[in-house]
Amino acid sequence: MTSEAAELLGVLWGRASTAPVSASQLRVLFVLEHHGGINLRTLAETLGSSPSSTSRLCDRLQAVGFVERRSAAGSRREVELYLSHRGRSFLTVLRGRRESALESVLAQLPAARRAALLHGLEAFCLAATDQLDEGDAASDARTA
Repeated sequence: MTSEAAELLGVLWGRASTAPVSASQLRVLFVLEHHGGINLRTLAETLGSSPSSTSRLCDRLQAVGFVERRSAAGSRREVELYLSHRGRSFLTVLRGRRESALESVLAQLPAARRAALLHGLEAFCLAATDQLDEGDAASDARTA
């Protein structure tokens, strides 16, 4: 049931999106939204991708005005990546479309079912966050 729900959510979100970016590029935007000012190597590690592939993703995102590259304050050789104002606006619009698509589905559910779904999603988010935090801590321990 979880897989089916995730797939249906993906379809709904895909329909709500008129995104000029791929799923991989969208992941870059989400990471930069929360971790602006990271370098290419760190972004590639976060995405589980190679630096060259990540650089090409960022090249395309910079070309459409969603990503900015800036020289790092501490080292002119290092480049930091940021989500541009246009990139932030794009994510705001995209989230609004996705929320509208979800709201139309949720409006079809009786109030008791919506409440149960909310309770289940809250528990899921807590468990997923805990698991991701544990994975980050294990990764930090390995690289220390």
